Amino acid sequence: MPRIVRPTAYGTPDVLTVLEVPTPRAAADGVVVEVRAAGVNPIDWKIYSGAFHDVDDDHKDAAGIAASMPSIGLECAGVVTEVGAEVTDVQVGDEVVVYPVTAAYADYVTAPATSLIAKPAELGWAEAGSLILTGTTAFHALQVTGVTAGDTVLVHGGAGGVGLMAVQLAAAAGATVIATAAERNHALLRELGASPVAYGPGLADRVRAAAPQGVSAAVDFAGTDEALDVSLELVADRSRIASITGSPRRAESGIKVLGYGPGEDAGAEVRAAARGDLVDRAGSGALRVIVDATFPLAEAAKAHEVGLAGHAPGKLVLIP
Repeated sequence: MPRIVRPTAYGTPDVLTVLEVPTPRAAADGVVVEVRAAGVNPIDWKIYSGAFHDVDDDHKDAAGIAASMPSIGLECAGVVTEVGAEVTDVQVGDEVVVYPVTAAYADYVTAPATSLIAKPAELGWAEAGSLILTGTTAFHALQVTGVTAGDTVLVHGGAGGVGLMAVQLAAAAGATVIATAAERNHALLRELGASPVAYGPGLADRVRAAAPQGVSAAVDFAGTDEALDVSLELVADRSRIASITGSPRRAESGIKVLGYGPGEDAGAEVRAAARGDLVDRAGSGALRVIVDATFPLAEAAKAHEVGLAGHAPGKLVLIP
């Protein structure tokens, strides 16, 4: 029987269990997709750890927490196996990228037809299944901060999944990119078009040395007090600072706070509009999806343990 990974309680990765379930059926306006790869993202372990922040009612489905126990797996890629009666532009056998979606840690997933983007043949399954959530998050952060050609943007957490996307998108837009990361990841960031700096004491001075022309925008994917403080110190216009994670101080500082919580900008329309462009860029090779490791579906808990350790750059992916 088909399998799905679900948390049995709130807690650490050991609460994740592989269950057998009936093969899902397509809704009239939806499809069933046989999952070939599902991206592993920090939001997945945050929502079953019990530590996830408050979420607006309108965004509970998108965050995967509408049910009594959360669904995990918010992006995937695979092959369409069933098409609903009202769907006219998708065929059985189509290879697709699926986002938004919930419960993607599974052999099969259901999704509305509007969540599908055709997968380019040149794009591998692991890359296709782990591209969209980080890519659209990075795109959203750069869009709300107005990053464009001529800007100098500071990317906090530049070697994480979202940071690697932001570095490439900002560089492609013509911006000068300064990215914080551990020194072991500096060579990769240089390859992608950024000037890397190590985080830690003295960060603001290192950024000034790397960008004597000044910093016009900052995007924070690290969520540390250091990232917030340095952004506030170096960027004159607080509306050009955005953060996807961190302490409640963010809301009090006047910066853009992105996410699903009360008063935060979920950016649903911006992210939806960016999906096709991201897939096209990745398919052409203009945007690299850095996959650090893949795991069988049954080893989802191990993948989460690796992700929580946070040592490697790039994405982790489940391969059913």
